[in-house]
Amino acid sequence: MFRRVPEHATASADERPGFLARVRNRLNRGNSWLTRDLTDLFKGRDIDAAILEELETRLITADVGVEATERILTELRTRVARQELTDVGALIGALRGCIVEILAPCAQPLTVDAAHRPFVILVVGVNGSGKTTTIGKLARRCAAEGLSVLLAAADTFRAAAIEQLEVWAQRSGAAFAAQLPGADPGAVVFDALQAARARGIDVVLADTAGRLHSQSHLMEELKKIRRVIERVDPTAPHEVLLVLDANQGQNALAQAQQFQQAVGVTGLVLTKLDGSARGGIVIAIAQQLRIPIRFIGVGESAEDFGEFDAAAFAAALLEGPQAGSAAAGQAGAA
Repeated sequence: MFRRVPEHATASADERPGFLARVRNRLNRGNSWLTRDLTDLFKGRDIDAAILEELETRLITADVGVEATERILTELRTRVARQELTDVGALIGALRGCIVEILAPCAQPLTVDAAHRPFVILVVGVNGSGKTTTIGKLARRCAAEGLSVLLAAADTFRAAAIEQLEVWAQRSGAAFAAQLPGADPGAVVFDALQAARARGIDVVLADTAGRLHSQSHLMEELKKIRRVIERVDPTAPHEVLLVLDANQGQNALAQAQQFQQAVGVTGLVLTKLDGSARGGIVIAIAQQLRIPIRFIGVGESAEDFGEFDAAAFAAALLEGPQAGSAAAGQAGAA
């Protein structure tokens, strides 16, 4: 039996479109969406090499990456050669379809398997990526789903991190497990799992210290935390959730690759997309790593955090904040 954590399991009909509207309005603020003014620049022209070169430049600039850009341009050039795309509007529609094709396999919601109690989610990432805030928002989602939650403060390097997580536990009604600053993170997680088992808690969300993917000794510590979890429950962790700051661009891709090698990432959260004009990094990650993208964040509030929707994201990335619900609908039909 699977119990789904993401919002559409419990959200009312107007709550989810509200999040999608935030994605459209905040993903590309100002004039930064990919197809801005393309129609005006090339109005009335057949698709030619100049238009495709301009599009290629925009894709690379938006951090879509070389591999994904080549895939997209190869498909578009083939369709132009077949005379299937006769104007810029048709080109943009085909581009949207290509992006959705890359993203859709990664748009997999987080599920909590009731057969595993507690269901253990290990949250990892670099400094400042938004791990602790993500944990707090996930705790609220789980509580709304009727699941009991325990937050484990395994980021013992910073006293402030422990305090921040405790605040989130209080806000969400979650149980809280911590030790003094400087304690062994593995010991914190071990005690937290034992307590969760004894109390019949459904979900354990374990925070970890932020670490650069290049810091080998800290990555080794992360592996140790995973081994501790496995000693308590050989099937755990049931989810290794990597939180990435979208503003990091191609560095975010490098981080994902290193964390994947170190601890076997099973899901991604892309945060701070509201502060980036380079949302194409989501496409690059989907193309190269094919790791499920669980959630995206476009702001600080709980309402700015939601399940990843490939079609809606593609529409927002291409058509900007004025695209409206019609664009999302067209993307869904792509």
